[in-house]
Amino acid sequence: MSPSLYLSLYLSLYLSLYLSLYLSLASGVLLCADLLVAQAAPASPSDLARGRQIFESQCSRCHGIDGSGGMGPNLRRPTLRHAPDDTALVHLIVDGIPARGMPGHWDFDDREVTVVARYVRSLGRTAPSHIAGDPVHGRNLFVGKGACTTCHMVDGQGGSLGPDLSDVGITRGPAYLRAALLRPGAEAPTAGHVTSGIGEYARFVPVRIVTADGVEVRGERINEDTFTIQVRDAQNRFYSFDKATLRTLDKQFGRSLMPSFEAQFSAGELDDVIAYLATLRGAP
Repeated sequence: MSPSLYLSLYLSLYLSLYLSLYLSLASGVLLCADLLVAQAAPASPSDLARGRQIFESQCSRCHGIDGSGGMGPNLRRPTLRHAPDDTALVHLIVDGIPARGMPGHWDFDDREVTVVARYVRSLGRTAPSHIAGDPVHGRNLFVGKGACTTCHMVDGQGGSLGPDLSDVGITRGPAYLRAALLRPGAEAPTAGHVTSGIGEYARFVPVRIVTADGVEVRGERINEDTFTIQVRDAQNRFYSFDKATLRTLDKQFGRSLMPSFEAQFSAGELDDVIAYLATLRGAP
């Protein structure tokens, strides 16, 4: 084959790939433009009703049936960290945040994305729930009687065995916080939340490991991929294992290393601790 023919074939392939990429990008831009034009129109009651229906069926598992938070963040806020405007919200719904465990909803059509985005925005206009309790006393209980800083860090102070709670007040709602204090296992990650890179709260899965030579290690899973798993025990010691060599690898979904505080805190004290946690909103 002559050099000129090689060059001709190469240029033809290059132009074909370039045109395909251009059309794909242009299609995405037009999609977002169409969605944003639709977003600008006033939301009708039927739009909000349809958005709520989709949200409850597709999003409530992580964000709570009322959007107040669960494994996913609380959406009942005027400004969302990853979606400060309508453009970002549309992209977030379509693309997701894979590194934090939120799947993309590329299978939604234009109208579905629009009505879900409108419904999510309506949650931010909902009056915040009143939280009973004294946050100052709650902080004293958190640090003192509850000894929560043994495992949890707040603003750089405390332990690292459990999740950092510095911004838990905006990422979790009061109902979730109460359930987590009373029934920690019920709010622990399930088998559907164990993908590597799922996010801060979903990494804390209790595990029981027995090595090939019979050594048992109990702790929490802090990272995992196809071939290895990393674990931290209650003494804050780290281990890394080749999964193929283990005799036992028991991931204890639906459980938690955190104890229930139902017997430790009175009803009033529990309200105070929740009121304190609700004030934790991270760095301004």
